[in-house]
Amino acid sequence: MSEWWTYSLSDFLLFSPRTYYRLFELYNLAIWPAQLAALAGGIAILMAWRRGGRAHGRMISGLLAGAWLWVAWAYLLEHYDTINWAASYFAIGFVLQALLLLWVGVVRDRLRLKWWRDPGSRLGLGVFVLAFAIYPLMAPLFGRPWLQAETFGVAPDPTVVATLGILVAAERKQLMLVVIPLVWCIVSGATLWTMEAPEAFVLAAIAILTLAWMGLRRSAPIP
Repeated sequence: MSEWWTYSLSDFLLFSPRTYYRLFELYNLAIWPAQLAALAGGIAILMAWRRGGRAHGRMISGLLAGAWLWVAWAYLLEHYDTINWAASYFAIGFVLQALLLLWVGVVRDRLRLKWWRDPGSRLGLGVFVLAFAIYPLMAPLFGRPWLQAETFGVAPDPTVVATLGILVAAERKQLMLVVIPLVWCIVSGATLWTMEAPEAFVLAAIAILTLAWMGLRRSAPIP
């Protein structure tokens, strides 16, 4: 038997890049027009973010929780599980993140956002816009068909990135809510890196940016 240190990440990859992106194509066809609902949800988050206030913070948390639950069921369990045996375990993490968002943001009202008031709010908004508006364009930009596009609310990577953007912009640090998104960035980033996909650099950059910002800022109390 070969020693463990002789293995590379590619030895643990369970599928080819073609299979991985073909799965997104089949997924997008299967769930249509759920993408339109996700688009509406993203716009609703931006509008609530712009208005601010307690009710809107709860609304944003609820919409994010719904997106994490959808990805857990529709993508991870119903589709990704067909090519990756670990997908069911990832789904548990996504469900747990949804429950945390409901608890922290909806029940306890601890996820309030600022709009363009300081570097953190501007940085977080930029990350959210990247996930919401730019991520779907990566498929054609990197030579793949539109049907393989990954969109916020229905695909895991842009949903995770958008969530990190909101957490960066939050008035108060929510370290509890950052752990699972960062773990996903590592898992998905490693998968994409092994497939030599350009998106791997996006996940790595967002994860590093989030960690750096969380380390620099101080928690602000919410009355």
